[in-house]
Amino acid sequence: MLVVKWQKELSGQVRVSWSKNAALPILWASLLIKWKVKLNRVPKIWDVNTFLDILSGIWVKYNWEGTSLNLDTSNITNENLNFEKIKKIRSSIFLLSPLLYHFWDIKIPFPGGCSIGKRPIDAHLNWLEAIWYDYKFDWEEIVLKWELKSGNKELNASFWVSSTENLLVANVLRPGTTTIRNAANEPHVMNLVDFLRKAWADIKLRYNHEIIITWVDSLSNEMDFDIVTDYIESGTYMVIWALASKEYIDIVDARIDDLYTFIEKLKEAWVKLEDLWNDTLRVYRAKQLKAISVQTNIFPAFPTDLQSPFAILMTQAEWMSKIHEVLFEWRLNFLVELEKMKCNVAIMNPHEALIFGPNNLRWWATVTSWDLRAWAAMVIAWLIASWETSITNVEYIYRGYENFVDKLQWLWADIKEVEIKIA
Repeated sequence: MLVVKWQKELSGQVRVSWSKNAALPILWASLLIKWKVKLNRVPKIWDVNTFLDILSGIWVKYNWEGTSLNLDTSNITNENLNFEKIKKIRSSIFLLSPLLYHFWDIKIPFPGGCSIGKRPIDAHLNWLEAIWYDYKFDWEEIVLKWELKSGNKELNASFWVSSTENLLVANVLRPGTTTIRNAANEPHVMNLVDFLRKAWADIKLRYNHEIIITWVDSLSNEMDFDIVTDYIESGTYMVIWALASKEYIDIVDARIDDLYTFIEKLKEAWVKLEDLWNDTLRVYRAKQLKAISVQTNIFPAFPTDLQSPFAILMTQAEWMSKIHEVLFEWRLNFLVELEKMKCNVAIMNPHEALIFGPNNLRWWATVTSWDLRAWAAMVIAWLIASWETSITNVEYIYRGYENFVDKLQWLWADIKEVEIKIA
């Protein structure tokens, strides 16, 4: 359990960590490299460590050198997959393509992770079936086979990030030309594209969310590659500093260009920001906030992963703010936790909610978290609440944010983890 006390006097400077959403698919894509891979600036978080446990079980050797991760894939096997670990993280869906490339016949359990709406595995399997994979369900497991076939294909990724990433990895070594239409182009997707290109993949990007992959017969045997910083973490910090800094806090490696739409919404709500160059952003404490409407959408629009933190900003704005969550139904459910803190909210339907402010978040309350991003949002709420708040389900902190509590403590936040005593 985490315990947080009221704090509106944070000060200092913070550096954004490396992106979880970029690191995980690149880790799996590394299985296409048949010898050595060095990934620099890898976040040391729970999901990455779970991935590495799975990889070590299939004889992929790894070791850390500071924040760099060295992989040796030369002895990969599929005989000892850790099913329990795979069940715990949704992103283990990325196992499918590289393991099929190596072994043509695999069995894995359904991937797990947090649930924030309809993100079915069926869509991934249908797209893989379109490039001649064969699959069936065997109780709680998925059995897949593949006969290597050549041919040109056009596939619709429907702007989904994980689908675009899976199709990229599945097709770089498949004979023929693959056109992915309606491809996602989030920064972490482009980081995967850069990784594959550096490994000699032939990938072209078009202005209309189209990715064209032309077959190459092999990839590089060695790789050295940098993971990008996490623009979602950066946006989360922007909200925290606007609400809880003493005067201002600087964010280093802020991914300013990737967050243009989000930053414009902060300005619309009367948050003052200053670009200090070299991708450093100064965020000032907001003296007064204006109610606005926010609609999430695919990149480069307002990120769905920043909807939850931004909702906390809205609780402090004058009058009525509106959230329209386009991508995931019921992702607004976390707002019921704010009601425990005396916040005036109204969930209109699975995609829309109203927040009436400003709210004096208060009372001794124990709240829970619905998903990774809602967890970060609740931390922000606790930091501005006028008493002490506790949260359960703290495993989310270790899944997605590197040193999140430590960074807040360095900025003088009163936040600590305590053990729950069971009578």
